[in-house]
Amino acid sequence: MRIRAGFNLTYECPQPIPMLLVLEIHPSRRVDLLTEQVIGFDRPLEARGYIDAFGNACTRIEAPAGRTIISTNFEIYDTGKSDVIVPDAVQHDIKELPDDVLRFLLGSRYCDTDRLGDFAWANFGDTTPGWGRVQAICNFVHDHIAFSYQAADPMRTAYGALTDRTGVCRDFAHLAISLCRCMNIPARYCTGYLGDIGVPPAQDPMDFSAWFQAYLSGHWFVFDARHNRPRIGRILMATGCDATDVAISTSFGASRLAGFEVVTEEVQAVNCKSLWEVRCITIDQ
Repeated sequence: MRIRAGFNLTYECPQPIPMLLVLEIHPSRRVDLLTEQVIGFDRPLEARGYIDAFGNACTRIEAPAGRTIISTNFEIYDTGKSDVIVPDAVQHDIKELPDDVLRFLLGSRYCDTDRLGDFAWANFGDTTPGWGRVQAICNFVHDHIAFSYQAADPMRTAYGALTDRTGVCRDFAHLAISLCRCMNIPARYCTGYLGDIGVPPAQDPMDFSAWFQAYLSGHWFVFDARHNRPRIGRILMATGCDATDVAISTSFGASRLAGFEVVTEEVQAVNCKSLWEVRCITIDQ
């Protein structure tokens, strides 16, 4: 499967502002690129890339005063297979966890586990440890929260998602991650592209998506409490403890997101053939 993805983001800054961007695909997916992914700017500015502590590809810039458009457009290969389901994946004892996984048991900015521990054990303590327990958490979060772009709140934590019972994909992820951590299951936040591939198209404009991974049987497995079903064509951008670590942009000063467009779609083979036929006709003429 061939997927076309990209974005156009417009920022307005009253003065030059240092910014941190997390807009590249995850280094683990670079091998699948069919075209180069380059983060472009409509104005001259210096950009420097680096890999952060979570293994994400990040970019540092100083956005000039005024309006700046940041964009990219690329195509990537995908197997076309849906998210893996492993019902017999087991939950590890904490003493068995690798050192670098332990951080994903701790509370974080949006995953306020200290407020959810009693609730988690009261509701999921009798579930089967491992895959079954994570799936039970996903089922609960999926049924408990009503998705609504109008209800988006950048200050809402996992506890807030539990009490408000509304939110966007990041709220589903934060609540599910927090409940997993309360049950001693390492869980980390994921952000990336998820197009309407293999499912009926959504009515809402395309956006970046949030899901999470749980550490079971020595592997990180994908779970998605918002959709709560295996999906096709995820393109991972970044992972972290919560949305703080993978924000598409962090501004160290005043800035405003004035334009936002994301594209994620399958490139149909018939379209490729049509383009080839047009090219042949043009050459013949």
